[in-house]
Amino acid sequence: MTATKDPSHPSAVARLEAALARIHSPEATNVFTAVFADSARWEAEAAERRAAAGASRGPLDGCIISVKALFDVAGTVTSSGSAVLRRLPPAVEDAEVVKRLRAAGAIVIGKTQMTEFAFSALGTNPHDGMPGNPRDRSRVPGGSSAGAVVSVIGGMADIAIGSDTGGSLRIPAALSGAVGFKPTSGFVPTAGAFSLSSSLDTIGPIAANVEECFVADQVLSGESTPSRLKSASPGTFRLIIARGRLFDRCEPEVLAAFENAMERLRSGGLQIKDGSIEAALDDVAQIDKIGTFPSIEVGATLRGLGLSELDGIDPRTRVRIEAGAGILGTDYVCMMRLRQAAIRSFDQYFSNNEVFVLPTTPVRAPLISSVAEDAAFHELNGLVLRNPRVANLLDCPSISLPLPLDGLPVGLMLIGRRNADRRLVEIAASVEALLRGHLHAA
Repeated sequence: MTATKDPSHPSAVARLEAALARIHSPEATNVFTAVFADSARWEAEAAERRAAAGASRGPLDGCIISVKALFDVAGTVTSSGSAVLRRLPPAVEDAEVVKRLRAAGAIVIGKTQMTEFAFSALGTNPHDGMPGNPRDRSRVPGGSSAGAVVSVIGGMADIAIGSDTGGSLRIPAALSGAVGFKPTSGFVPTAGAFSLSSSLDTIGPIAANVEECFVADQVLSGESTPSRLKSASPGTFRLIIARGRLFDRCEPEVLAAFENAMERLRSGGLQIKDGSIEAALDDVAQIDKIGTFPSIEVGATLRGLGLSELDGIDPRTRVRIEAGAGILGTDYVCMMRLRQAAIRSFDQYFSNNEVFVLPTTPVRAPLISSVAEDAAFHELNGLVLRNPRVANLLDCPSISLPLPLDGLPVGLMLIGRRNADRRLVEIAASVEALLRGHLHAA
């Protein structure tokens, strides 16, 4: 990824020009909402000078990064996928994570398409358009970090930075065939990012593999002494299959891919057992009976930006915001208390060396035509959010890995213990190596 003097590796400038050419190709329609060609060229040249001088800033130096359209980038409007926010004044400074990326030598190539306010999971957007799924253009890419995942798979960026409030990194990774990592909240600052839900928002990477997600996460979380990723040894951890309602309504192809992966991992020496998180799901259901945090909290964000009316907002988004506006303050406080109790309870479920595994989404990428009608859209949107959002509500780190198979991608989701982010990534690297080893042997 880094700029290098090795003649067998293209220079940062050459790699950037190739990425810019892809961005301007027909396949890249609707992937980016803004492209920073001039500043990216300056950053690439600076990365090359550092490489030549042996003064690298670390593994992200010279790496091409895309950022989701909800991050402040100085001099640009933070539209967050919404037409009504385009009239905001340009950001005065970069979001904190963008500052950290630049300080690490990353080349920030542009802003990627997202669903409006990051408030849906399929990738649709009536204001900015939607890129087709890179594995099948007739299907949705997954969202809300839709342009993010397409930028990585399409070779327009090495790593994409997005947000995850209910699965918005892991869902597009699963439906499009990449790796998406959601950290425990609090590790990565959200300052300078549009807030869908101050309770649930997290910021993380989408990349081609676990190691690149790890490298990006270290920069995003401000680790002062970046370290190498070490895969967890197979005998040191256990995977627990979260059997139960989160396996309901899974497509046969998703179930087959999941069970096949479990067999491969067992044959690779991993400890795997069936388990349950049904009690935690009961706790989540108690919160859901009252309302959802994004529908309430995004209203506060919009009001803070001076929006008192919802005119001009996608009706599919608007109906959810209006639902949140009807929640009483006392009920909202009750939701907060129930969530904190659920987080504490789930923390006792398992150790840092145990990880729950399940399909990231119960279905593969839906056809674009299948979500044209509102009822079908809301049904599928809720279905793909169902499994990933549990980790947000329980404040756990979670990662989606692509399962090796022909045809449409399927995601394997790992949920780790709160604050055990490093251990989860080490375990994910071990799982990834076994799956990819089988894939190469096949």
